[in-house]
Amino acid sequence: MESPLTYLLYFLLIITGLIVVFYPNGGIYWRLKNSFKNDSKTLIEDILKKLYHAEDGGNSLSTNDIISSTNIRPKIIIEIIAQMKANELINFNNGNIKLTENGMDYALKIIRVHRLWEKYLSEKTGFDKKDWHDIAEKMEHKLDSQQTKELANDLGNPRFDPHGDPIPTEFGEIESIQGEPLPVFKEGTIGRIVHIEDEPDIIYKQILAEDLHIGSHVHIVENNEKRIVFHSEGEEYILAPIVANNITILQLLKEEISEENTFRLSNLKENEQAKIIGISNECRGEIRRRLLDLGFVLNTKIELDLISPMNNPRSYLVRDTAIAIRNEQAKYILIEKIKNDANSN
Repeated sequence: MESPLTYLLYFLLIITGLIVVFYPNGGIYWRLKNSFKNDSKTLIEDILKKLYHAEDGGNSLSTNDIISSTNIRPKIIIEIIAQMKANELINFNNGNIKLTENGMDYALKIIRVHRLWEKYLSEKTGFDKKDWHDIAEKMEHKLDSQQTKELANDLGNPRFDPHGDPIPTEFGEIESIQGEPLPVFKEGTIGRIVHIEDEPDIIYKQILAEDLHIGSHVHIVENNEKRIVFHSEGEEYILAPIVANNITILQLLKEEISEENTFRLSNLKENEQAKIIGISNECRGEIRRRLLDLGFVLNTKIELDLISPMNNPRSYLVRDTAIAIRNEQAKYILIEKIKNDANSN
């Protein structure tokens, strides 16, 4: 026969177990419940984004399309879609899913947070641009409307994210992207890059590897089914049409063309002189401030001073001061080469 003390210990163990499991907010039961709730919210928001992007591109998605685009069990997707229908976020039309007005408003709020986060990451942090999208994908589910408003105010209520995508306003208003995909234009066209699509990831990373930036001018010199060749900031680029299709340019009028003699400082050769005409819009945050502090400012004359054995870094003469920077930074400094009259005669 068990002693009263043993029964008391059993009782205390049971009570302790119940507290661990059911303690309000912190217990295992509530944590699991909140986790499921958060996962459900995240999945709903991800599906809303998929539907928005499909409709924005003139396409439609079915339940099977959404199931095949995720790694989530079909049963869970079907339950979530049923929940979205019950909450009047979506409707069905001939087997396809369509956003309701409420669903569209919700989708634009998520997209707004995502693009604001990308802007924040590009302006305020040192994260590499290839990581912005993935970080924003996680953070877009965490901010409420007040926090989103504060983030937008802190950034100066920007109209576009770092890729050139318009950022929806607090009231769901969104600007259209001007321009056309690069392959649309004929040889001889000069335009400005206004948008770089960041999906699919494999194509976006290839564009990043080419060091192409929003705001750069491009001059198309060859355009056919196999390749597109263009010049930008003193560099020649050769892209497959499927890659170039993710780059949107706005054709420039003759009076708008002012960068035919624009190069990157990293292209400056020995015995050449140049003047600085600006710093690329792609250069942001601490790096931009450092370059300006070092004296790389508008209309400053500059020439190559010394080259390291590996050609990186290189030293430049700026206002009688030798300043060494790496080529990865020099590419952000835009220059106009000064013709040497003595050599040109």
